[in-house]
Amino acid sequence: MGSRELPTCLVWVAVFQLLLIAFDVSCHGHSHHNELNKERVQDGAVGSRGQKHLASEQHDTSFDHEAILGSKDAAEEFDQLPPEEAKARLKELAIKMDKDKDGFVDRLELIDWILRSFKLLTQEEAAERFEDEDKNGDGKVTWDEHVSEAFGSPQKISDSDSEDNDLRLLEEDDRYFKAADVNGDGVLDKDEFPKFSHPSEFPEMQETLYEETMKRKDVNKDGYLSLEEFTTEDPDKPLSNEQYIAEKERFEVDYDKNGDRKLDKEETLNWLLPGNDEVAEQEAEHLIMNGDTDNDGKLSIQEIVDHHELFVGSEATDYGEHLHNTSRFSDEL
Repeated sequence: MGSRELPTCLVWVAVFQLLLIAFDVSCHGHSHHNELNKERVQDGAVGSRGQKHLASEQHDTSFDHEAILGSKDAAEEFDQLPPEEAKARLKELAIKMDKDKDGFVDRLELIDWILRSFKLLTQEEAAERFEDEDKNGDGKVTWDEHVSEAFGSPQKISDSDSEDNDLRLLEEDDRYFKAADVNGDGVLDKDEFPKFSHPSEFPEMQETLYEETMKRKDVNKDGYLSLEEFTTEDPDKPLSNEQYIAEKERFEVDYDKNGDRKLDKEETLNWLLPGNDEVAEQEAEHLIMNGDTDNDGKLSIQEIVDHHELFVGSEATDYGEHLHNTSRFSDEL
């Protein structure tokens, strides 16, 4: 972020501190007026699109619906489509999935399609947030615009009943903002903003994600994450026994590869940035397993159409969102 934004940030921090003292507010975590930053405290940072999906022991379609589509309204809209119209739109989509035009969608084609879907969803979500934050419509988001949209006024924060530490997140967001501001002009344009709103999708944001996570979770500052640090986000809101057991298993089986009971930088990054490939592979296998009627290991166009209810409830079609605009899937993506 450019130098002209720095004084504004410092003023905000000072005002927040004074208000917090004046109102004797105790805050732990975060309290935002939208979802832009809420994700940053879930799973340690802004997880990749597949992070929570991988953490689930079952194929949770309700989670997929919210986390992948990002819009309940779009899903409800698709639910109102007549079956024949849904099938016709899905057939058009299936033909586009079949890259080699052999009449089938194989596993690799399906994985490629789902990853393409993830990319479109990131673009869509970032564009929506950009529009919300670009208050004056000049095609750029300033720091002040972000603070106003994501946190509200200092008075609102001080009057909040939330126990979240908005001051900490304000400072954290400032560092994310600066990291995403590639050209250093103090504002985020439409190309830079997705790095701020979806940092786990961009390799260049990796170091910032890691640093911010360690500042928050590495309590003893030894450069590692212990099991206790890994499983603790808010000391005042401990995990249930069931949640703790699940997180402990993730820690020991999925992330602590060398078995030393702590996560080093590489292991922590594997947790923070697992990528979308694995969840795309899982989803492709799920779709083929449930839609491959003749068990030949691939999906014919007709099999996809015949199982249209399965496909409008999966990442492959954003729960029907892509069915409304199949032309978005062009070869340029």
